[in-house]
Amino acid sequence: MKNIKFIATDMDNTLLTSRGELPPNFMTTISQLLAADVAFAAASGRPLYTLLEMFGEFRDQMTFVCDNGGLIMHKGEIIFNSELPQKDYQQMVTFAKETDAIAIICGLDAAYIAQKDEQYDAIYRTFYKKIVYVDDLEDLNVTADKFTLYFPNNNSQEKYHSVFAPQFGENYSVVVSGPEWIDIMNQGVDKGTAMEILSQKLGIALADMMAFGDTHNDVGMLKTVGHSYLVANGNPEIAKYAEKTAPSNDEYGVQQILEQVLIAKENLYETH
Repeated sequence: MKNIKFIATDMDNTLLTSRGELPPNFMTTISQLLAADVAFAAASGRPLYTLLEMFGEFRDQMTFVCDNGGLIMHKGEIIFNSELPQKDYQQMVTFAKETDAIAIICGLDAAYIAQKDEQYDAIYRTFYKKIVYVDDLEDLNVTADKFTLYFPNNNSQEKYHSVFAPQFGENYSVVVSGPEWIDIMNQGVDKGTAMEILSQKLGIALADMMAFGDTHNDVGMLKTVGHSYLVANGNPEIAKYAEKTAPSNDEYGVQQILEQVLIAKENLYETH
């Protein structure tokens, strides 16, 4: 672990507990990692504005991999943004109307949702701190980097295989982000591609990067870095893509491993 120079972690059900909370004193852990010259990234399906609300004090020090890799901010600078064309997300809206999914257009400034679907507002706001309700998403023209589908029946995995992967998988990056979520980005965009971009940008070998995840949208990231962990509460289908298992999110598993990294770094400095 003494060679680790970059750490990325998924948020929901990975770093965050089942109550959506950070481990105790986690901001101190981030400070210690940065002081040890280890870059730290939040890598999430959440948008930038939501992640900044959580980690705003580190805006100019850490990295944000947002919208499953659709946007990357490093030390306050946006270094990558894969804009989803308007005609593309409008076609997705039209298609989604014929399914049981609720469409969400993930703009850089807010999440856009049809007024008729406002009844799930409390659930949306767990992930999207800024929401704009509109009469008809098909009339919308905003800068967006992700199209999200919410499934009130928690059947995203089934709908991924039977409906959305067959429809969009050939031309877009389509991933299951949880029992109730499917995310669609431009082709080639995922957390794994984000790790490759950051490796080149920061001059850090993929072998010296570490990542944590729990479900399908983390696969690319787990496969790409040299040190990968699935949290114990993660989807067992993902285990084959991770090198190791970390304790569960409610046991603060990511925090436990990060503390091991910091100890290894301290021992390294003591021997020099």
